[in-house]
Amino acid sequence: MHDYEVFSVESKAEVLEKSREFWNPGKTDFWSESGVDLVIDRREGYFIWDMSGLRLIDVHLNGGTFNLGHRNAELVEAITTGMRSFDIGNHHFPSSARAALAEALIRTAPPNLTKVVYGSGGGEAIDIALKTARHATQRRKIVSIIKAYHGHTGLAVATGDDRFSRIFLSDQPDEFSQVPFNDLAAMDAALAGGDVAAVIMETIPATYGFPLPDPGYLEAVKALCERYGTLYIADEVQTGLMRTGEMWAVTKHGIEPDILVTGKGLSGGMYPIAAVLVSEKSAGWLTEDGFAHISSFGGAELGCVAALKTLEICGRPETRSMVHYIADLIGAGLRQIQASYPDWLIGIRQNGVVMGLEFDHPEGAKYVMRHLYRAGVWAIFSTLDPRVLQYKPGLLMTPELCEELLDRTEAGIARAHAEVSRRPARSRR
Repeated sequence: MHDYEVFSVESKAEVLEKSREFWNPGKTDFWSESGVDLVIDRREGYFIWDMSGLRLIDVHLNGGTFNLGHRNAELVEAITTGMRSFDIGNHHFPSSARAALAEALIRTAPPNLTKVVYGSGGGEAIDIALKTARHATQRRKIVSIIKAYHGHTGLAVATGDDRFSRIFLSDQPDEFSQVPFNDLAAMDAALAGGDVAAVIMETIPATYGFPLPDPGYLEAVKALCERYGTLYIADEVQTGLMRTGEMWAVTKHGIEPDILVTGKGLSGGMYPIAAVLVSEKSAGWLTEDGFAHISSFGGAELGCVAALKTLEICGRPETRSMVHYIADLIGAGLRQIQASYPDWLIGIRQNGVVMGLEFDHPEGAKYVMRHLYRAGVWAIFSTLDPRVLQYKPGLLMTPELCEELLDRTEAGIARAHAEVSRRPARSRR
């Protein structure tokens, strides 16, 4: 019996059965068939426990949602204290919590960003960003990157891979087009007509396996946007909040985006919230019709409390120092592992604690994911490039935990390599 006080379940098998029946049979079966029958029970810091008792070091972090760890003690205290005064609030009215968070976000941002619009999650925030760009430019077309991922809501899903847009009849080639990442000529051709409202890009595309931008690429895209009157939207949902060693990854390129989107980790993993930071030239609709976008749970006041504490923790000098330390330590450890398996772990993509591990097999990261799971590490393959494992250490991991993570990672990579090596070559390709 697992008793959670507000409800109880008999067993993990019961949870899987009810998930299949009442929740999402496709997801439930996918994970079971992948050898990852994970049902998260207890969670604390950078550890999660399966209902079977298996302890895992979490370096998936749900896309960076748990940058500061699960149930971070400072965040728990902040929200507990906040509940004495706040609830979700009423989105129609000015709010002390929303105003405080908006000011704090703007103080962290590039100087051209001056206003904040709230959503309840990243997909909704992307929709807000795209609508904002369309209003500001009076253009409809949006350009994104092939194999992009920006969420699953109405407009956001149309910017991503067609696996997700076609199923809901959201692929709209007349309004949404895509170009290859790091292909400046293709971007120039897409914008040259002068009819594109916005280019939207993750600074490092996460679901595509964290390919790194070529030197000067992002800066050149911003210059093209300025030439053709197109807005630049920086999707920092996964790369923001100190993951690259700076609060916002795009600032490492000296870019002032017209619109910046944040979510996931902004919540501290405790209360859903997302935000869109906009420049003055993009913010016109907020004055023209402040009711043009309405979100009952966008900027929920308890979410603002969580986000304020998250920003404060992420902005501490010691957090920045820790991110650089963790990046150096784990980066060096991964390169040592690579030296032992150079024909298997063929690439390490890294910017701070944003990491993608590339394997010499079309689905290599799926094998590694399964063996890491058995070795006590939870990391996830890149949905749109399953050769690459998303590997995202937390911002506040201790040196001891980093060392344990590397030991377990080496064991999982070795076992995956051994399994793949035993398979006939024809079945590996």
